[in-house]
Amino acid sequence: MPTFSEMIGSYGTMSAKDVDWLHLLVGDWQVIADLAFADLVLWLPTGDGEFLAVAHVRPSTGATVYYDDVVGTFASAGVKSTLQKALDERRSWRPRMPRWGGGYAVRDEAVPVVRQGQAIAVLGRQMNLGSARTPGRLELNYLEAANELCAMVARGDFPSTNSATGPRRGAPRVGDGFIRLDADGNIQYATPNALSSFHRFGVLGDLVGLNLAEVIAGQLEESSLVDESLPVVAKGRAQWRTEIETRGVSISLRSVPLADGQRRLGAVVLCRDVSELRRRERELITKDATIREIHHRVKNNLQTVAALLRLQSRRVASPDARSALNEAMRRVSTIALVHEMLSQTINEVVDFDEVFGRSLRLAADVASAGSDVRTERQGAFGLVRADDATALALVLTELVTNAVEHGLRGAGGTVTISADRHGQDLVARVMDDGVGMSAPSESSTGLGTQIVRTLVRGELSGSIEWGPGPDGGTEVVLHAKLREMRVVPA
Repeated sequence: MPTFSEMIGSYGTMSAKDVDWLHLLVGDWQVIADLAFADLVLWLPTGDGEFLAVAHVRPSTGATVYYDDVVGTFASAGVKSTLQKALDERRSWRPRMPRWGGGYAVRDEAVPVVRQGQAIAVLGRQMNLGSARTPGRLELNYLEAANELCAMVARGDFPSTNSATGPRRGAPRVGDGFIRLDADGNIQYATPNALSSFHRFGVLGDLVGLNLAEVIAGQLEESSLVDESLPVVAKGRAQWRTEIETRGVSISLRSVPLADGQRRLGAVVLCRDVSELRRRERELITKDATIREIHHRVKNNLQTVAALLRLQSRRVASPDARSALNEAMRRVSTIALVHEMLSQTINEVVDFDEVFGRSLRLAADVASAGSDVRTERQGAFGLVRADDATALALVLTELVTNAVEHGLRGAGGTVTISADRHGQDLVARVMDDGVGMSAPSESSTGLGTQIVRTLVRGELSGSIEWGPGPDGGTEVVLHAKLREMRVVPA
């Protein structure tokens, strides 16, 4: 199915600013649907007398009219006449009698979407009367606010181009808590959910008749951090979202001003108690910081061990002992690199290409001992879980070291490392252009070979094969089954 923008471009001849206006409307219209207990459908005139449904939102406060998706369909003959009247006369139009559809009565209303005096689309407001709620104070206040917002749409006053974007837009929703303000910021009505939020905030008794900004100001502590947008939100003067936090309680507030041209009518303020969410977020942040600190300390300790091994190797006279200490230093440094990467992210996932790039230089420098050895990389390993990153880094550095020491035998040459990854299946190849070497037998007792086989079979759930390279030298093929990743969004 085409996207919202593609449908507008295919059937309409709107300017870019008109399209942006419709995008703003669709971004903010959930609050109207919830207040009206009605489905909202954005109908686009196609120029040939038809109307195309380009967007649809269902209410979270009542039953829907459309159980099937209507986006991409054209208006029926009965609905089309109402839409055309609203478009031509630039005023909301409601048929005198409800229509029957789907086994229940539906009340239709067509609201012209106006921008700078021009009707560019029609907003269909359709309520399922078969499950309509009994009118009470809550329902009446919801509907009155919905009517005022629809009137603003018809005048071109809604949506607001100065409304917040990003995290300041959207939640809370109508069902979380609803407060209606008059033009002076005094509370005319508050739902039970809104009262519960403010009671936890420390405000006792009824809120009706009180000034919302003064109520909030009276509960703030001197040490409380206050968002600069709080005053305009509490007074209902800007379509914005803010948050209050004091005494361990956090309340999210979102205001939607109501106006008739330049005359302020009041505002709808939506509120939600988000104390538990913020507490959990702080716990997660603390845990993430603790985990990163642990990785950082492990990295520091491993680097200390590597430095001690390096110092010890300089004091050893035996070449074999010095070589063994240098290899141990290299292996410890490789593990430290993985923990260094983990200390810089909230995920237990690392960019293995970056890790291996650094360990590859270390392995080649240590093994080549001054000879001219060049390393080449092909393909990408991608993101790898910490469980696999350490084992994979150790295996590959061992293979590169073996290629330099035994394949090239201390002479100059090239070692090529390639990666071919499909999902969790990885095939890595380490090739050299040296004189070649025989494949290690199953009984090989070399420490490097034993480390490689143990890690490949135990940690990487894979296999490894040694053989002659296609152009001479030696080729080692590693097959690994990596673990699935759990990446936390930033």
